[in-house]
Amino acid sequence: MSDRDIHKALMAEPLVRQMAEAREVFWINPHKTDDPVKHGAEWKKEIAEAEERLRRFAPYIASAFPETEAEGGLIESPLVLINEMKKHLEHSAAQAFPGRLLLKCDDELPISGSIKARGGIYEVLKLAEDLAVKAGMLSADDDYSILTEERFTAFFSKYSIAVGSTGNLGLSIGIIGAKLGFCVTVHMSSDAKQWKKELLREKGVRVIEYEADYSLAVKEGRMQAKQDPYCYFIDDEHSRDLFLGYAVAGSRVKKQLDQMNIKPDADEPLFVYLPCGVGGGPGGVALALKLIYGEHVHIFFGEPTHSPCMLLGLFSGLHDGISVQDIGLDNQTAADGLAVGRPSGLAGPLMEPILSGCYTADDGTLFSLLYQLRAAENKSLEPSALAGLAGAVKVVQTEAGNRYIKERGLEMENAVHLVWSTGGSMVPEEEMEEYSRIGSSFLKKMGRQ
Repeated sequence: MSDRDIHKALMAEPLVRQMAEAREVFWINPHKTDDPVKHGAEWKKEIAEAEERLRRFAPYIASAFPETEAEGGLIESPLVLINEMKKHLEHSAAQAFPGRLLLKCDDELPISGSIKARGGIYEVLKLAEDLAVKAGMLSADDDYSILTEERFTAFFSKYSIAVGSTGNLGLSIGIIGAKLGFCVTVHMSSDAKQWKKELLREKGVRVIEYEADYSLAVKEGRMQAKQDPYCYFIDDEHSRDLFLGYAVAGSRVKKQLDQMNIKPDADEPLFVYLPCGVGGGPGGVALALKLIYGEHVHIFFGEPTHSPCMLLGLFSGLHDGISVQDIGLDNQTAADGLAVGRPSGLAGPLMEPILSGCYTADDGTLFSLLYQLRAAENKSLEPSALAGLAGAVKVVQTEAGNRYIKERGLEMENAVHLVWSTGGSMVPEEEMEEYSRIGSSFLKKMGRQ
C-alpha cells in the first residue's frame, strides 16, 4: 500500500478528518493494556542509574548554580493543590468534576525553568562524565564540584554540542553546556520565541535560526554533528538518555504523593495530563509512572490542534512515519514548545500500550486557561504548558472520557488529577502580560468572564 493510499484511508476516518480541520478532539487509546511494561526490569535499572548519576553531579550543580544550593544541587519542582483553579474550571465547563486537582510545577525547575531541564541537562551531564572519565580526569568517587575548575572547562571547550529545538530544550542544553565549557550550537525553528534565542546568545551559545519548523532544525543539527568528530548531537527524536533524564521524575513524584498521603489504587485513581511535543519528555515521565503505579495510573497527552503529531502517530500506527503536514495541518501554534510535526520514533511505540489517550486544545483554549490560572492561583505559565490543564475537564466532560471511566469501574470521588506544568517561569514579564491579555479577550468572546 503506497503512502498516498495510506493517507487517503486515514482521511476517511472521522477522527482524522476532525484533526485535519484543527478541531479539538479527545481519543481513547484502544491499544492500552494493563500488562507490565515490556522490558520493565531493564528500564528500572537504567532509571536508577540515571538517578545515581544526578546524585553524583549534585555537588557540581549546587556550586555552579547557586539557586540550587538550598536543595543540595537537586533539580526538582513542587507539587501543589490548585483548588481555586478547579473552581474556575468547573465554572467554565458548567460541570463539577470529582477529586483533587494538583499541579506539578516544572515551570519552576531551576536553571532553565521547564521540563526540559530534566532530560536536556541530564544528557549533557552524562556526556561530560563520559568524556572526563575516559580522559582520566574524573572518577565516580570524586566530589563532582571539581568540575567547576578551569582545567575542566578548558577540556570541555575542545568539544561541541548541537541540538535542534523549538526553544526550551535548547535553553536547557545551552545553559548547562556553556557553563561546563562546551561549544554549544542550537538550531532553532521559526516557532521559537525571540527572547529564548537572545537569552541563549547571552550565555555564549551559538544560535542558528530557520524559517522552517522543528523538523528541519533537528535535521540540520544532526548533519552538523556528522561532519565534526568532536561534535555531539542531542537527538530529541530518538535519544534514550534524554528519555531517562525525564523518567527520573517518576520516583520523585511518588515521594511527593506519599507525603500528601496519596497512594493510587482502584479507589483513588491517578490521572496525569502531560503536554506533548515530540514526545520524549512526557514519554519518559509516563513510562516511569507506569512502572511505579501500573494499572492505577491513567496518562493522557495534550497537544495543540495544529500539531497533534503524537495522536496522529498513535492512531495511524505509523508513529514517526507520518507528520501533521501529511493531513494538511500547518504545524503553526502559539504553543511553541509543542509545535512539532512528527513524533519521536522512540517515544511513540513505547507509549502505545501505556497511554490512556490523547486530546487536542486550540490556542484560544490554552490562552484562556493561562489567564484563568494566573487569576486563580497567581501562577504564570507559557501557552504550551496549559495543554495539560485542558485534559482535566475533557476526561469527565466527553462521552469517550466517561466511557473510559465506566468501563474500568473507576471511583472518581477520590480521583487525583495531576496536571504537568512544563514551562513558563523564564518568560519576560511583558510577554506574559500579553499572553494574559489575549487569554482575557478569548474568555470575553466566549462569555465566560
